[in-house]
Amino acid sequence: MSDSDHAFDLVIAGAGMVGAALACACRGRGWRIGVVEARPPQRDWPAGEVDLRVSALNRASQRLLSRLGVWERIQALGASPYREMHVWDAVGGGSIHFDCADLGEPDLGHIVENRVTQLALWEALEQSPDVDLLCPAEIAAAVVGPEAVVVALADGRRLSARLLVGADGRDSRVRGLMGIGTQGWDYDQTAIVANVEVADGHRETAWQRFLPTGPLAFLPLRDGRCSIVWSATEPRASELMTLSDEAFRTELEDAFERRLGALGAIGPRGAFPLRLQHAEHYVAERLALIGDAAHAIHPLAGQGVNLGLLDAAELFAALDFARDRGRDIGGLWTLRRYERARRGANLAMLGAMDGFKRLFSNRIPPLAALRSAGMAAADRIAPLKRVLMREALGLGYDPPPIPAAGRDAGSAN
Repeated sequence: MSDSDHAFDLVIAGAGMVGAALACACRGRGWRIGVVEARPPQRDWPAGEVDLRVSALNRASQRLLSRLGVWERIQALGASPYREMHVWDAVGGGSIHFDCADLGEPDLGHIVENRVTQLALWEALEQSPDVDLLCPAEIAAAVVGPEAVVVALADGRRLSARLLVGADGRDSRVRGLMGIGTQGWDYDQTAIVANVEVADGHRETAWQRFLPTGPLAFLPLRDGRCSIVWSATEPRASELMTLSDEAFRTELEDAFERRLGALGAIGPRGAFPLRLQHAEHYVAERLALIGDAAHAIHPLAGQGVNLGLLDAAELFAALDFARDRGRDIGGLWTLRRYERARRGANLAMLGAMDGFKRLFSNRIPPLAALRSAGMAAADRIAPLKRVLMREALGLGYDPPPIPAAGRDAGSAN
């Protein structure tokens, strides 16, 4: 290849859900886009197999994915709507129940395997003539110059771009190469994930019980099973991971109070350490961070991927704003527009989830009584409950006007 073959307007490191969504949004705007990914997505899987990693995609994310032209493909591959949510406290006994009917909405969101969302986006990128999928490939070094950032890949190839985007996860290589630090702390908790059969069916409902050692969620899957996310202190998680399937099933039934009857077959278990993390900066000259590269959040409300997709939408909006005004897409004038739009909102959500985690992990009787009373009050006060549901659904967020898939660069949004 010649040097011109390696020259891009935009290089995105990471083709997970968030990085691939950004690449899809940027199609058709006159930019040449390079996407660097270590491994291609899984193309197929055995019938009946469900990915260990799932996400609760809210309405804002659904709207974005629809505009990108991939939501129908996601539904065809497998998306499970949930129409109700039950949350209750193991210590204080308080509870709250959400129902989409109270908002006049068809559902409260969808549980989707991460590999399904990633594959749908990847397939769309494969059909995009302005996107080069550099896979398998890994970034080894990056040097920022006045006009471009030069990226060296591990296989010896060199790329240049007006903008480099780090969408490469919590342990972002790009963030480290650019010298951007993070703030945060380990939670001393591990999330155990698995899929489990339930005797009474999941009723298209998301369930969550707050235990003193961490929250336990049962999320509905399309085939009638549930995906569990059990966040527990590290000693408790280590104990659970060493149990036989039968012993683990017994512990899980007790922790969940058998709300869905007896549990059946349990699939393989995975374990992921939890951490709160926030990048000190989202942008620098010719660099932007999105998704987990910018922020990592506790999974108790399932907001991680939704926040990342909003990052992608706002970064696209900032780049398109600059494009329409003839400004440099890699300049700080452009990128700080994105940072202003997302950093404060993400920090607020990180703080809220951290506060919930600490509040519900506390065994102090007066505090347990107070939080249970608060849940009960929120459950009774209909206007407050509607506000909480709207926020969870992302209905209070007006996403940037991303062009619908297939529109030309000069089309109206």
